[in-house]
Amino acid sequence: MRRGSVRREVVVRVDADTAWRVVGRPDVLHHWFPGIVDCRVEGDTRTVTLGTGLALQETILTNDPLQRRFQYRIAGGPFTEHLATLDVVALGDDASLITYASDAAPATMAIVLGGATAGALAELRRQLEAGEGPALAAVAAVPERSGGRPAGPRPAGDAAHAGAPDRPAHRGGR
Repeated sequence: MRRGSVRREVVVRVDADTAWRVVGRPDVLHHWFPGIVDCRVEGDTRTVTLGTGLALQETILTNDPLQRRFQYRIAGGPFTEHLATLDVVALGDDASLITYASDAAPATMAIVLGGATAGALAELRRQLEAGEGPALAAVAAVPERSGGRPAGPRPAGDAAHAGAPDRPAHRGGR
């Protein structure tokens, strides 16, 4: 079976740290990704629910605030293989580039994801540049700890943070 690959990108007129505050929060995806109606994060697992009712389990592989990179993999559902990478790159003091790349099998799923991620990036840009919207309100309502995760108790079995002070978590290879 062949894999497909697609990358979408958008330039946003906000600094990279501001963009990362939303992109690096896996718990607020449904506030800026059209078609996703709910999102739950437990440890390194994010479950997204689509408007159709289909729930997809994702494994968070990387949430790196230093590189401003977020990666996840979807297991099951319509995918035999999937990897998504979001990067936020500074373009100066008041602009950033956000890329959303997806590799998927079957290859046709990459085409579907390409359309969906283009819509998500457009909505993300709209909210970031307006300085308001559901994603920004959700981020403001629940402060984050270092590492791009919401403040609060650490999930059981969170080995990356067990017994360690709050600091950026580096998962996955570089």
